[in-house]
Amino acid sequence: MAFNDSLSDMLARIKNAHQANKVSTLCLKSKLNMNVLSVLKDEGYIRDFKNVEERKGVDSIKIDLKYYNGSPVIKKINRVSKPGIRIYSKISDLNKPYGGLGISILSTPKGVMSDHQAKKNNVGGEVLCEVFWCRELQKIQLKYQMMSSAHLKKVYFQLKVN
Repeated sequence: MAFNDSLSDMLARIKNAHQANKVSTLCLKSKLNMNVLSVLKDEGYIRDFKNVEERKGVDSIKIDLKYYNGSPVIKKINRVSKPGIRIYSKISDLNKPYGGLGISILSTPKGVMSDHQAKKNNVGGEVLCEVFWCRELQKIQLKYQMMSSAHLKKVYFQLKVN
């Protein structure tokens, strides 16, 4: 079976594994998948990932998923740029996904990185996917309209703890 888009396949496997409350999932190994997973790990969306040899000559990646209070850390993960329709963005035009409570993962000339890292490095690129972690965004935004995204994240986790 030939895959045109291994990244979309990996994102779908992560979504499905979260819906089934699995601890881990497997996906095909590719350089792009490894780079996206390293960004997800650095941003705290997954626990870990590692290479697994299924059989001779066939490598996979085992992704250890992350949960917070029994619910998945990743609420939404969407592919933005697809093989048929590539989406590129300058760093000045890049929007904050989900009101700043999510991240965009970009493929830039300096490598695959989150939108925060891309702004620090002042580079744009192809918007690969968006990741979102907060289910109660609308309630929080209505209650705390004047707060920055960093403050909204703190409020969200305080609500989860209480």
